[in-house]
Amino acid sequence: MELAPLAGLLGLFGLAGLAGLRQPAAGTQSGAAIRLLGLLGLGGLAGIWIDGAGALGAAGALGLWNHQNPKLARWAWPGWVFPIGIYYLVRHLAA
Repeated sequence: MELAPLAGLLGLFGLAGLAGLRQPAAGTQSGAAIRLLGLLGLGGLAGIWIDGAGALGAAGALGLWNHQNPKLARWAWPGWVFPIGIYYLVRHLAA
């Protein structure tokens, strides 16, 4: 069984980061550097061409890291699966 397509589905976690557009984290909240990792979620678009690289999209959920709303802040944790997408991207580039 090929795991790359299933890994690409992990990028759907990044959709949780869209909640931060409606209720952005306050500028006084710490963790801004980690929230910037949410930009890596755009790398999930590579999943269109590279199987498994779509898992990078999960980084979009990191935009909710340390959000002042505890319910939204919990949605950031699945974003840490984004390195799986980096693995597939590097493996494709090395081939």
